Amino acid sequence: MRRKLWLLLTSLALVLAPLPVIVGKAEAQTNKPKQSAAKKAPAAAKQAKKTNKKTVAKHQGAVRHVAVSDDPTRLAIQSSAALVLDQSSGRVLVEKHPDAVVPIASITKLMTAMVVLDAGLDMEEVISISNADIDDLKGTRSRLPVGTTMTRETAMLLALMSSENRAANALGRHYPGGLRAFVDAMNRKSRSLGMFDTRFEEPTGLSSNNVSTAHDLARMVAAAARYPHIRMYSTTAEAKLELSGRIQTFGNTNALVRSDNWQIGLSKTGYISEAGRCLVMQAWVADKPVVIVLLDSQGKMTRVGDANRIKRWMESAGLKPVATPA
Repeated sequence: MRRKLWLLLTSLALVLAPLPVIVGKAEAQTNKPKQSAAKKAPAAAKQAKKTNKKTVAKHQGAVRHVAVSDDPTRLAIQSSAALVLDQSSGRVLVEKHPDAVVPIASITKLMTAMVVLDAGLDMEEVISISNADIDDLKGTRSRLPVGTTMTRETAMLLALMSSENRAANALGRHYPGGLRAFVDAMNRKSRSLGMFDTRFEEPTGLSSNNVSTAHDLARMVAAAARYPHIRMYSTTAEAKLELSGRIQTFGNTNALVRSDNWQIGLSKTGYISEAGRCLVMQAWVADKPVVIVLLDSQGKMTRVGDANRIKRWMESAGLKPVATPA
């Protein structure tokens, strides 16, 4: 039986123009595939578990800015890996360890949503939370008890807005062929986007074997931003839903979607201990469409601080078209 659904959307996704394909280093990799991600990424993930937070962070002076500014070196990115791309030109504006292969936590859920939507599945079909959706990797909590039923649309909203792991896993489990077929589809989709340093093991991001790079994730964000459902759900600030016979309020894990100072077209946060705190966004900053990728931020507010520093820098720098250095 279909349950009644109330959505109170206090933040609507921006209606974006078609987004240009990102060019540059990542584009070149499309025509020259690297070593198979299936062989490369698991080993990288194991190494990332041990060294990501220490080794990557040790490199100093690794932030490169491609813009006109009084003093661009003042922009101190605290995240261990970062990338800012001007979507209109494909130029890199800021980068820091953009090719480091690291765990990506719940940024994974953007790929989960794309695979579901690509399959053309009925978004009004009712799916359920089962024991198979309980997190036995990290022991995370959930507000969706076993037996909860909801439409596939509601599950996607909760996965993208509130990063609900059980909702994301249920989306994969209810895919034709089950979880194994779903994960295979995730990896096929990533390869089709030229994400050759990316590997997915499951649909939630709880596994540290879900790995990628800032360059690859910029491509994924640009692709995901072409899906109206993903734009809307990932930037919804709050939703009231009737689940298991009672109304519950869910909020967005990215506080910036509630800020009047930001124009955000797509958003996703992520956190597990191996990945640190992560944030990806598609936004308009200084009248430019940009993709922002911030990975492995150690402080609770560091990723938000980095995003705001990038925004202030772009707005004050008077950015002009310049050649991207070799």
